[in-house]
Amino acid sequence: MTEAASPLVSRRHLLTVASGLALTSTFGLSACAGGQAAPESTFVLLDGSTLTTSDLRGKVTLVNFWATTCVSCVKEMPMLASTYNKYREQGYETIAVAMSYDPPAWVLNFAQTRQLPFRVALDNTGEIAKNWGDVQLTPTTYLVDKQGRIVKRYIGEPEIRALHQLIEKLLAQA
Repeated sequence: MTEAASPLVSRRHLLTVASGLALTSTFGLSACAGGQAAPESTFVLLDGSTLTTSDLRGKVTLVNFWATTCVSCVKEMPMLASTYNKYREQGYETIAVAMSYDPPAWVLNFAQTRQLPFRVALDNTGEIAKNWGDVQLTPTTYLVDKQGRIVKRYIGEPEIRALHQLIEKLLAQA
C-alpha cells in the first residue's frame, strides 16, 4: 500500500512508530535498571494549579502520557480510573499528561465528560514528554515509587493484574 493510497498511514506516522520501537528495544519495558530518578517536572493541571515531581515523593505515582485522539489511550482510561480509585487511599497518585498536540479544550472536555478522578495535566510545550524520555508514542506510562524512582515503563496498555501486583508491592514498601 502506498502513502497516497491510504491517508490514514503517513510516512511520518510510520517513522514515529519505528523510532518508538527502537526506543523500546533500547530501554526495554521492564523495570528500569537501578531505579532511575523521575525527571524534575512541573505539571500544569487543568484547573491551572501546578504539581511537581518532588511534590509526589512519598506516594506511588503513575504518570500516563496520552492523547484524546489515541484509541488505546481512550480504551485504557476506565482501567486507570478504577486503579486510581482502588489505591488512592493508600498513597497512590495518577497524573494523566496530555500530549502537546492535544487541544486543551478537547482534554478538558474528555476529563469532564468521563469524570476522570485523577489529576490531568497539559504539556503545551512538549517539555514534560521530552524530559520523560522523549515520549512520542501514546499511551506511555511510568510507575514511580515513593522515593521518586521510575520502577517500570509501559508502552501501550499495561496488563492490569501485573500492574496491580506491582502497585501493591510498592505501596507496602517504606
